[in-house]
Amino acid sequence: MRVLIVDDEPLARAALANALAARTDVEVFDSADNAIEALGKLRSKPYDIVLLDIHMPELSGIELVDLLNNSKQTTPAIVFVTAHDEHAIAAFEKHVLDYVLKPFSNERIHEALDVALRRTASERAAGLMEIMLELKGELSKPHKIAIKVKGRTLLINPAEIIAVEAEGNYVLLRRSSDSYLLRGSISKMVEKLRAYGFIQIHRSVLVNASCVQEIQPWTTGEYLLRTRGGKEYTVSRTYKENLRCIARPWLGSDALFWE
Repeated sequence: MRVLIVDDEPLARAALANALAARTDVEVFDSADNAIEALGKLRSKPYDIVLLDIHMPELSGIELVDLLNNSKQTTPAIVFVTAHDEHAIAAFEKHVLDYVLKPFSNERIHEALDVALRRTASERAAGLMEIMLELKGELSKPHKIAIKVKGRTLLINPAEIIAVEAEGNYVLLRRSSDSYLLRGSISKMVEKLRAYGFIQIHRSVLVNASCVQEIQPWTTGEYLLRTRGGKEYTVSRTYKENLRCIARPWLGSDALFWE
C-alpha cells in the first residue's frame, strides 16, 4: 500500500514514519507538513491511505478532505490523527471512521491501517460525509478555559498554559507571559484539563504535553522535565508512566523508561 502522512508537527510525522517503516505491506510512504503540500502530492500520484492531522495552519485536515471529495479523483482511505476532544471522538466512533487519538502508540497506528484497508470505497465515502458534518460543527465551537481572577472572568486558550502547580489550597496556572493563582486542587485540575492534553508528573504538578521539550532520566528513578521557556520540573516515580504518552510517539522506542 502507498501511504501519505500529513501533519504539521515534525515529531508526529517522525513517529508515524517509524510505524510505517516497520510494516512489510507498505510499498512506499511520503510526508507533507501541511495540507497544501499534501494536496499537490495527492494530485500527482495515487495513495491508498492518508494519515491526516485535523488542526493545521492555512488549510485544515477537514478542508483538505472537502477538496478531495469535490475533485474527480477517488478519495483514498482517510485515517484522522487527532488530539481533538471527546465529543469529536464520539462522532468518529459513531460513524465507525478510522481515527487515531494523539498521543498514540505504534499498535494503534497498525490497527487503524488494517481497518482502513478492509473498508470498501463506498463505506469510506459514507462515513466521511457524516463525520465531516459533525466535525465542522465541533470545530466551530469555542475551545476556551474560563477562569475567575479578581472579580473578572478571563477566557484563555488552554494551549497557552504550560503547567499547573499546587500552592496550598490554590493552583498556579503558569503561562509564558504571566500566571494566575486560583482557588482549587490539582485533582480537580486533572479532571478538567485532561481533555486538553495535560498530564500529571508529580502530586503537585500538571504539564501541558505539547509544551514539553526535553526529558532526562535520573539514576534515582525520577526524571527531569523541561518545558517551553526553560522551566524545569521533577517527574516523580509514581507518575513516570504518564511520560509514555509524550515520549513514545516522539522517539519510536520504549527504551527511555527503565524499571
